[in-house]
Amino acid sequence: MGIPWYGELPERWETHKVSELFIERREKVSDKVFAPLSVSKGGIVPQIATVAKSNAGDDRKLVKKGDFAINSRSDRRGSSGTSQNDGSVSLINIVLTPRTETSEMYWHYLLKSHPFIEEYYRNGRGIVADLWTTRYSEMKTIYVPLPPRDEQDQIVCYLDWKVSQINKVINAKRKLVDLLHEQKRIVFSNAMKRNKNEWDSMRFRFLSKITTGNKDTINRIDDGEYPFYVRSPKVERINTFSYNGEAILMAGDGVGAGRVFHYVNGKFDYHQRVYCFYDFHKDIYPKYLYYYMAELFPSEIDKGTAKSTVDSIRLNMIQDFIISFPKINQQKNIVANLDRRYVNYESIATKLNDEITLFTEYRTRLISDVVTGKLDVRDVVVPEHNRVDDVTVSDVEYDIAEIMED
Repeated sequence: MGIPWYGELPERWETHKVSELFIERREKVSDKVFAPLSVSKGGIVPQIATVAKSNAGDDRKLVKKGDFAINSRSDRRGSSGTSQNDGSVSLINIVLTPRTETSEMYWHYLLKSHPFIEEYYRNGRGIVADLWTTRYSEMKTIYVPLPPRDEQDQIVCYLDWKVSQINKVINAKRKLVDLLHEQKRIVFSNAMKRNKNEWDSMRFRFLSKITTGNKDTINRIDDGEYPFYVRSPKVERINTFSYNGEAILMAGDGVGAGRVFHYVNGKFDYHQRVYCFYDFHKDIYPKYLYYYMAELFPSEIDKGTAKSTVDSIRLNMIQDFIISFPKINQQKNIVANLDRRYVNYESIATKLNDEITLFTEYRTRLISDVVTGKLDVRDVVVPEHNRVDDVTVSDVEYDIAEIMED
């Protein structure tokens, strides 16, 4: 017995269509009555209190404790989970209620597993990948495996244990990466403090030209969670903003707005949601300005001196930002010193991020193998353990995404 997208299953397991195991919950409610929840890659969590609310607060879907919710949009791939609370979610989510007494957390692991995510979106439709949507009418025909109830419970117990072990390692490595970035900020801050009272200061509007590209989709550079859209010279596109030379790119929208930067020297095109700084003042060394913005602008946003809306940085916020700088030769010396110091930090961070990737891939494979019976865990004795969640998912990103859809 098997399912095409999972392969062969143990003979003792059954297979059923989603519609045979779940009922779609479509009741609309207000977030004033049912607390707003976010359907994120980390599961279903309370919506953060500081997120800006849309006008669609009275037009949300009811979700009950034990329901499974999954985002219907392909650009939110992996955003799903079993709810631990009653509440309300955005209308872009599909909410499912189990028909029979089954393990809620087994479905959490199965329906969040990589093979199911791929099958879920394969059954969807749309004009282009970014607008691809899977509706319940398409989801309900997907076949899923159903092990005996006692085995469901053992699978959940085993995965809680093993996934917690993996998460503990991943979280520790991510903490080290954060500490490295903090050390970088300290090094830069110390470099900026030297004789700063003798430096010149100028508003950004006088230091460079600032523009954005248009809305054509082009190749992207990944910087952690937040992509930059920058084109390789080999890729043929039209109607994109093009520049050849030194420039600084800054994310202008989304959770990375005003926090994620790239220094580029060469020919490139870029996306409308990215600010490009170029044609610099003669007294500014471009890479010095890059370091200054990358290290100090995010803290200005946090302090509120460059306060933005939740999802974007406005041009006037950038133009009025005050930059302090020494003479050009001293700027070059600061950059040379930082380049040397940062190489060591980046080398260590890259190694740690590679290890995080390997552990993450191992976790994905382990979950897939266990929930489909490829790895039999019925006789495994699971020791007492503390549950450890993956603490890296930023639910801010998904709150913003859902609100933009409402």
